[in-house]
Amino acid sequence: MLIDIFRGSGTFGQKITMLLLIVLTTLISLTVHEVSHGYAAYRCGDPTARNFGRLSLNPLKHLDPIGTLCMLLFGFGWAKPVPINTRYFRKPRRDTALTALAGPLSNIIISFVACFFMMLSEQLYYRVYFSGNSYALTVTYLLFQLFYLFHRLNLTLAVFNLIPVPPLDGSRIFLTFLPPKYYFGVMKYERYISLAIMLLLFSGVLSGFLGWICNIVSNAFQWVWGLLPFLG
Repeated sequence: MLIDIFRGSGTFGQKITMLLLIVLTTLISLTVHEVSHGYAAYRCGDPTARNFGRLSLNPLKHLDPIGTLCMLLFGFGWAKPVPINTRYFRKPRRDTALTALAGPLSNIIISFVACFFMMLSEQLYYRVYFSGNSYALTVTYLLFQLFYLFHRLNLTLAVFNLIPVPPLDGSRIFLTFLPPKYYFGVMKYERYISLAIMLLLFSGVLSGFLGWICNIVSNAFQWVWGLLPFLG
């Protein structure tokens, strides 16, 4: 994403503005994702994340350098996993899946809400376009870009993390219900699978496929909000 910004058109000031918006939305999105994991675990009986201070909204407590860089460059990434001790869970399999689901679900909710404000700010932008008020035009444009980034980044973060392979959340959601011997059989290759995911991201194969899925979900969100008279 950052590469696209500096390859694209626009003044240096516009590119810096977009860079700041991307950094802001990335920090918030990754933080909410991890806090949601920690809070879900806490509600399921595990105080580990709380005890380690990982229920904080301070982004510095959650950022993984490589995952954050991938999020900035490709729109797909991850944060530092919150510590979880499944021995505290009342129903380990169910609670592990719920804890894993909480992160992507929080991003889907943010993306869905941001989609509404993205469409609303787009309507406002076109209404002030011919007004001659350059200040209002700039503000509405920046609002549109901000909500677009919140919508898109959170959606891609959710879709990426729902892939059912380790170390992503999807493996904790779907593979948890496999018989233990199959689950641990997959998990022992976690390091190699992580490397394969990185290679697929850098090659563009995985990002292209996930981008296609995100486009479908994004269009569905816009269709839902488009049912509102003032957004249709």
